[in-house]
Amino acid sequence: MRLPRGTARGRTRMGLVALACGLAVLATPAQKKKKEEETQVLQLPKELPGAVVGDTRRLTFHVTPLSAKGLLSHQVREALKALGHETGGAPVLKIRAFVAGSGDARRVRDLVSEVYTEHRQPLPVLTLIQAGALPLEGAQVVLEGIAEGKKEINPQGLVFLSTQAAFSEDPLDPVAPLAGKSLAALRQAVQAAGSEPGDVVRVTCFLSSLADLEATRKLVAAEYPAAAVNYLQTQRAPARALAAFEAVARLRANPGARVKLVNPEGLPREPGESQMALVAAPQVVLSGAQFSFGFQEPDARLAFERLQKALEQAGASPRDVAFADYYPLSASIASQVRRVRAAFFDAAHPPAGSLVLFEGLPSMDAGFAVDVVAVK
Repeated sequence: MRLPRGTARGRTRMGLVALACGLAVLATPAQKKKKEEETQVLQLPKELPGAVVGDTRRLTFHVTPLSAKGLLSHQVREALKALGHETGGAPVLKIRAFVAGSGDARRVRDLVSEVYTEHRQPLPVLTLIQAGALPLEGAQVVLEGIAEGKKEINPQGLVFLSTQAAFSEDPLDPVAPLAGKSLAALRQAVQAAGSEPGDVVRVTCFLSSLADLEATRKLVAAEYPAAAVNYLQTQRAPARALAAFEAVARLRANPGARVKLVNPEGLPREPGESQMALVAAPQVVLSGAQFSFGFQEPDARLAFERLQKALEQAGASPRDVAFADYYPLSASIASQVRRVRAAFFDAAHPPAGSLVLFEGLPSMDAGFAVDVVAVK
């Protein structure tokens, strides 16, 4: 018996629709499984470089504003966004991050890598240090950035000034009087370099306490109104009161050498350090932090050996180092650093630098960190 043409066509259409639905049902689980597999593959953050090279005459210095909003990860992303805004999108060569609070400081490294990779920008070197406190309740991170702008704003070069420290044996003593002494020494150092207060581009204020910080702020603002300034408490429970100021300034005259290490009369000198490094080299090498994984002198030597390797990969050597920052966690480790560094740097002409005790480091078994500025 022959079916009406319309009925046959309807059944054919219904069969095609059923076949399509069946294929869709069969394909859907596979597609879902494939999609689930794709989302489970996480990209590991790219490794940050050990050292980068920058143009001395185009370096700019920045300090990010503090924020108390959100957890550490949110604050880091906001700080990186603020740093990008301040630099106008110029390449950021180095970040020094001071973290306070209970957040996992190691997350900062991953976030720096993720953010710069997402924006397809060169990865900066990083120094990551745990501080005692920051001058805003709820703030967990502050970033110091060094970027390379398009214009030559340091035509004669830069001077890196060693930390000028003032101490009191009583940790409860007020900081403002100590800050006044430290600023007086820093003023003398700036003058000895041939620079003016308006030439100072960054000041980092290492303090034992943030109580009555406003008094210290006024002193610094009156002295260096154009500088990017960072204030932080180095330890939660320091053994003595401290105000120590580290600075970078533009040179007004070429020192006549790639780097000139100077020790002006009248300024106290830290053994194994010069008071200032006048840098006229066309390029500088900025390193990230290298850590001592362990608390013995062989561990310290390994940290300096890793630093040496990072410098050599960037075309420099320990004898090219102009400035070194050390971040020990105790006085005994600081003494260890003083002993070990003499074997790596020119003992007759040691780099300028800073050696201040801090609260912690990203690794639980790290005793100190070190980063440097070298000439090339």
